[in-house]
Amino acid sequence: MSLLVLVVLISAFTVNLKSGGGYKIGDVAEDFKLKNIDGKMVSLSDYKDAKGFIVTFTCNTCPYAVMYEDRIIELNRKYASKGYPVVAIMPNNVMVKPGDALPEMKKRADEKGFNFPYLIDADQSVYPKYGATKTPHIFVLEKTSKGNVVEYIGAIDNNYKDASAVTTKYVEDAVDALLKGEEVLEKETKAIGCSIKV
Repeated sequence: MSLLVLVVLISAFTVNLKSGGGYKIGDVAEDFKLKNIDGKMVSLSDYKDAKGFIVTFTCNTCPYAVMYEDRIIELNRKYASKGYPVVAIMPNNVMVKPGDALPEMKKRADEKGFNFPYLIDADQSVYPKYGATKTPHIFVLEKTSKGNVVEYIGAIDNNYKDASAVTTKYVEDAVDALLKGEEVLEKETKAIGCSIKV
């Protein structure tokens, strides 16, 4: 009997690994409270007038994340005033990646002129709820009466190497659709980046 229980438990665990954890399209994302580079705690509920959010898992040390920094700044510049601010979260274990520690995050944000909060998931409790696996990894949320509903998951656009060669802007297309009250057509894409360090 105990062997059968063990087999069932192992099977369940394996299925869970394969299916991947985290939010799916249509799920309601829980709020969080994380420390910003200015030392203040930030939650999505702080944004009373927001229509939604561009939650961005990113970091200092991943070359892919660095290549996307200017585009993330531009996303916030374009959409924060329309109700969809960028909220960036650094998910890496800083013991593994010291270059992603809070003082380094602050330094990088100052150098680049980040115009959005840059939060640290210090105990690594938030990114698994989202199911983020890469930096960068984007989740577009729409604020509804049910809560913050996940409407898009994946990459920012279809060319990480060269912003001028981008032909499809996944995040912009998603937010534009939501602002018009339309359905997001491309709801999921593959996030391209570095694996999150645990």
